[in-house]
Amino acid sequence: MRIIIMGAGISGHTAATLLKKYLGKKHEVVVISPNANWNWIPSNIWVGVGAMKPKEVTFALKPIYDKTKIQFIQAKVTHLYPEGDKTSEQAFVEYESTAPETKGQINRISYDYCINATGPKLNFSATPGLGPEEGNTVSVCTYLHAEEANEKLQIHIQRMKNGESLNFVFGTGHGMCTCQGAAFEYLFNVDHELRKAGIREKAKILWISNEYELGDFGMGGMHLEQGGYITSNKIFAESLFVERGIQWKTRAHVTKIEKDKIFYTTLEGENGFVRYDFSMLIPPFSGVGLKAIGKNGEDITSTLFAANGMMKVDANYESKPYEHWDSKDWPSTYQSPFYANLFGIGIAFAPPHPISKVMKNSDGIQISPTPPRTGMPSAIMGKVVAQNISHQIKSKTKELKHKASMAEMGAACIASAGNGIFSGTAVSMTVYPIVPDFKKYPKWGRSLTYTTGEIGLAGHWIKMVLHYMFMYKAKCKPGWWLIPE
Repeated sequence: MRIIIMGAGISGHTAATLLKKYLGKKHEVVVISPNANWNWIPSNIWVGVGAMKPKEVTFALKPIYDKTKIQFIQAKVTHLYPEGDKTSEQAFVEYESTAPETKGQINRISYDYCINATGPKLNFSATPGLGPEEGNTVSVCTYLHAEEANEKLQIHIQRMKNGESLNFVFGTGHGMCTCQGAAFEYLFNVDHELRKAGIREKAKILWISNEYELGDFGMGGMHLEQGGYITSNKIFAESLFVERGIQWKTRAHVTKIEKDKIFYTTLEGENGFVRYDFSMLIPPFSGVGLKAIGKNGEDITSTLFAANGMMKVDANYESKPYEHWDSKDWPSTYQSPFYANLFGIGIAFAPPHPISKVMKNSDGIQISPTPPRTGMPSAIMGKVVAQNISHQIKSKTKELKHKASMAEMGAACIASAGNGIFSGTAVSMTVYPIVPDFKKYPKWGRSLTYTTGEIGLAGHWIKMVLHYMFMYKAKCKPGWWLIPE
């Protein structure tokens, strides 16, 4: 059997390495990814402030795959043929090489199972002027973006040391962004660096976001039990911002970005702009643009994929009002409903609906976050799909024995500032479940026992430990499979 994994991010790399461990030499595991390097994306935040170098958050994939007997093809998959074509009934993918020595060459490879773990397209073009390549803002979404962000940040720090007062803006660059947590963490790291440099009083820092309230993070808000009191995400986040002198504007959709101005509109219909000298705004995500082709050459992309380019899986995609959204709508096996040997994991799968309520202003512009599913959830999905494929191959059945719904899955998020042993702090949050279940937890939608939030040095230490632990695991060093996802 041959299993192809499209993408080598957190979910794809997890699925590939576990599949090879489960299946051994008898079966082929092939990873196709346009990137030569693996990147522990959560630590790009530290690269973005100069606390880490790119080499500390990346490593070359090919040596790891050579060691583990996984075939690696550096290429971008462009077309998926789940039924084969007129010349063959065997399913295959078509890809374009991105390796320097064969760049642009088109090839195909057949498969018995295929996992779509392509991750997102960083859709900077959705907002004019957004992004580091053709726009005016920096990014920490890739390690190269983060390295460039730090170079620009250091220039601004030097300007402030020379006496200038500057404006910093962080948040989301579009009304339908996800990954507010990454922008939140970068904001606090920059704040930390400015304080360390003794120039914090020369900076005005603004958070601009599509969240309805601070701390929503695309999860419909959350409640925490602290000292015997129930605290909302709004109070928890606002207290952090007030303590650090950070201003905020929520319910905002960034409409365009000029060299020194960020224009926005809000749910309430306010239109305005803010001035900035340095800004990091997360872009919206979309699918990478895979095309699906049927047996007779017909385009079946819209059948297999949602309008945003993410792949449909075993979810309930029925359109219904917010009040009727249900935890059971969410997928648990990530299997395509159209092809049993096709799976979509990580950001590549299409959520059935947002977690936060969809909100639009009077002009019909949606200003509400899309669901987060990076990091820990992506790794768990990769493991579950690897377990199911391995089980099917070994048992010669179609049984999907393992499940991992985000409505039954918890997540931990640590937003850490600084990376010294004694010089950092962190906001540590756990959420269970990620997708609220109001039938199981009628009052808050989540367990207050397992939904927590703390601030302090201990969380920062945990973040540091996780960095080194997951880099070790991803490099498949001795006992790597014992480290949980």
